[in-house]
Amino acid sequence: MIPLHDDNPTELTPVVTIASIVACVLVFLYQISLPIDLDNSFVFQYGAIPALLFGQANLQGMVMASPAYATLFTSMFLHGDWMHLIGNMLYLWVFGNNIEDVMGHAKYVFFYLTCGILATLSQALTDPSATVPMIGASGAISGVFGASLLVFPRARILVLIPVLGITKVAAGFVLGLWFVMQLFSGGMSIGSTGGGVAFFAHIGGFLAGMALIGLFKRRNVPFVGLSPRSY
Repeated sequence: MIPLHDDNPTELTPVVTIASIVACVLVFLYQISLPIDLDNSFVFQYGAIPALLFGQANLQGMVMASPAYATLFTSMFLHGDWMHLIGNMLYLWVFGNNIEDVMGHAKYVFFYLTCGILATLSQALTDPSATVPMIGASGAISGVFGASLLVFPRARILVLIPVLGITKVAAGFVLGLWFVMQLFSGGMSIGSTGGGVAFFAHIGGFLAGMALIGLFKRRNVPFVGLSPRSY
C-alpha cells in the first residue's frame, strides 16, 4: 500500500518538510557520487553504529568524522539506495506537511529530530554490540506517522494498492496497518544479525510521535480529528 496524496489541507508552507527532503536527496546524490570504497567509509562515519554509541567497540582503521553521539543526527540523512530514499521521501511528503502545519516550523524541527533520535536508540538497544551502521529517515518519519494517527486518523489518503489499483482509505487504517506490520516484522527479526530493515526504529519512532504530539501541537488542534479548519 503506497500513499500518494491526502485530502487534508494546510495553511503553512511546509518549508521544514521540503528542506528535509532536499537535504536527504542532496546527501544521497553526494553519497552515490563517491567511489564504492569511499561510499562505504562515508556510511560508517555518519551512520549510527550501536557498538560505538554504547562504547562496546572500536572499529579498527576507521577515522570517525564526528563523535558517535552525533551520528544519531547525521544518520537520518543517509539512505542505502534509490528505493530507500524515494519511499521515505514520499511518506514524509504525504504526512509531514500536516504535522508541520499543526506545530509550526520550529517545533516541527525539534519534534522530527527527537523522534529520529529516539527511533535510532530503540533499534540500537535491541543489539548494543552491533557494528552495522543504521541509516535512513524512516525512524523520524515514523514519529510523524504516530502523530498523524492521533490527530488525523479520519483524513482520506489516496493510495496505490498493487494489483487492486488506486483508491482512497482513512489515514488511520493506513497507519494502523503499517504499525501492525512493523510489530510483526520486528518480532520475526529478533535474533537476526547483519543488515536489513530496522523495524524497532520504526516502532520506537512511531511510539515517540504518539507520546510527543500533545506537547508539540498547537492547543486548538484536537486529537482524533481533522484539521481545525473546515473544508
